[in-house]
Amino acid sequence: MNRKKIVALASSALLIFGGCGVISNPNLNQAVIAKVKTVVKYDHSPEKKTKQITQENKQTEKKIESLDKKIAKLRRKLKQYTSKHNIESVSAAKLASLNYSGKNVITVNNNDPSFSQSDLSTNRGAWQEYGNLDGLNRVTAANALLNQSLMPIAKREPLHVDPTGWHNKRIDGGWLYNRSHLIGYQLTGQNNNIKNLMTGTRQLNDPDMLRYEDQVADYLKESCSNYVRYRVTPVFRGSELLARGVEMEGQSTNSNAVHFNIYIFNVQDGVTLNYATGTSRVG
Repeated sequence: MNRKKIVALASSALLIFGGCGVISNPNLNQAVIAKVKTVVKYDHSPEKKTKQITQENKQTEKKIESLDKKIAKLRRKLKQYTSKHNIESVSAAKLASLNYSGKNVITVNNNDPSFSQSDLSTNRGAWQEYGNLDGLNRVTAANALLNQSLMPIAKREPLHVDPTGWHNKRIDGGWLYNRSHLIGYQLTGQNNNIKNLMTGTRQLNDPDMLRYEDQVADYLKESCSNYVRYRVTPVFRGSELLARGVEMEGQSTNSNAVHFNIYIFNVQDGVTLNYATGTSRVG
């Protein structure tokens, strides 16, 4: 290799290594690094959603706890009420022959409703049926599978239907008779339905019937999936026009939260009723 080529190669090597030396300058590298800025963004939406769900669950738990307390309170009241009136049990077949002896309410068939499994089916959804009037124009049984969907929103209108035995008059504390709904208005919204109204004393209607109607209504309000099979049967003796009383049966379809079969006498303290006609005398 001649001298000129050696000099040329040496010059090239110096240029190359000199360039590398500039690139690897530590001061320059640090300046470049200092200009690099890393920005990290966090997505907090899952945490927010979790917090929202937790709050909603707490609110739901409070509502459930409140409803449980109300149910327990109603059950205590019902227990106190039945104990106070010394409730006894009879068979349904004997109801028409019973005479009032100071006990407003008695249980029927050991408080067990007489519904079959098919009676408790919810396949049809909520429904209500009212029996035709009999040959004396007396009201007969009213049946329903109750649910929130049947409960009325509209305000109740005044009643104008006069059932058999309707001979009303004022006594101490108000009117003697009410136009008593077999299935209470708050449960189905049926109002001036002659197939759902009977002549009942104020005592029969409120507090006696209302106490059980409220128990059913409170249970239905707990959930739109709650159903109660319900039946109210007026009990007449022979051809009398004023019912001797009513049998009320209620059974929730998926539990025993509602479970009763009771008979309420159609009486008013301090008043003697003529069940053949519905007339009355005080004392």
